[in-house]
Amino acid sequence: MSIRLRFAPSPTGFLHVGGLRTALFNYLYAKKTNGKLILRIEDTDQNRKIKNAVNHLIKTFEKLNIKFDEGPIQSGNYGPYFQSQRLHIYNKYIAKLIDSGNAYYCFCSTERLNELRKNLSQKKQIIKYDRKCLNLNNKEILKKKKSESFVIRMKVSNEPEITFYDGIRGKLSVKCEEIEDQILIKGDGFPTYHFANIIDDHHMKITHVMRGEEWLPSTPKHIILFNFFGWNPPKYYHLPLLLNPDKTKLSKRQGDVAVENYLQKGFISEAILNYVALLGWHPSSNNEMFSLKKLEKEFSLKRIQKSGAVFDIEKFIWINSQYIKNIDVNTIADLSR
Repeated sequence: MSIRLRFAPSPTGFLHVGGLRTALFNYLYAKKTNGKLILRIEDTDQNRKIKNAVNHLIKTFEKLNIKFDEGPIQSGNYGPYFQSQRLHIYNKYIAKLIDSGNAYYCFCSTERLNELRKNLSQKKQIIKYDRKCLNLNNKEILKKKKSESFVIRMKVSNEPEITFYDGIRGKLSVKCEEIEDQILIKGDGFPTYHFANIIDDHHMKITHVMRGEEWLPSTPKHIILFNFFGWNPPKYYHLPLLLNPDKTKLSKRQGDVAVENYLQKGFISEAILNYVALLGWHPSSNNEMFSLKKLEKEFSLKRIQKSGAVFDIEKFIWINSQYIKNIDVNTIADLSR
């Protein structure tokens, strides 16, 4: 079985340092295993799309010398790698879930859902949908669809718990009673991330998913969907959070988080990759200076850490200075211009 990975950003602006770290780890593992890395644009949230964000993203990766094996760059046809162009595929599979009873229409208003969350919060209960619309019959559904907006939710399994394996954290289990009936199709007809990425990972034959730790709580929902379709899920690796020096989640409130900003400030692309690789991963030796080629040989999934990685700007500057010292004067002149 050939190794296939994906980096799947949303076209919402700049490339976050955390996004680069995710893309880089996927890239390094693909190189290490002679696998393939796919660039997939997850643009189902139409309200957050930013014009030209994809082209900007591609140009940033070109500056960093990170190359994808499949995706908008090589295809010349954006369709297969943009989720907004794959709605016919998602519609086909949501119909299967509805027919099997594993998904259902929900007509509850935003006001009702907000009130439900408020009441559950006050009672200190698990905040989840109460399945008010679960048992509507076909006649009621057809009538409501003519005049009311709706979403489509998945019906969480009645099993006691969902167990899955994370390559960094090991075996994990979550009680099904704690999992909400996740929205799969939104009111605008577009799928949510939770639904679209499952369909795409299967169709694109993704074998390994490396993504940020913030997606760990969503993984049981994704496993449930894979089970509904009788598909084998990929192997999951949830990367540790990137932290500010005060151990809060890395954010632009405490400094730059956009890769483009560091490029504009004079950070060398090789130095950026070198430093970002050390955020949550450690080499087999005490050496901290790695070219991209050396990282491809050295990288190992077994040396990705569980705990959060602190973004230390002083160390980043030091690594950058080492690269500048070793660049020939003509290149320095060009970069300075």
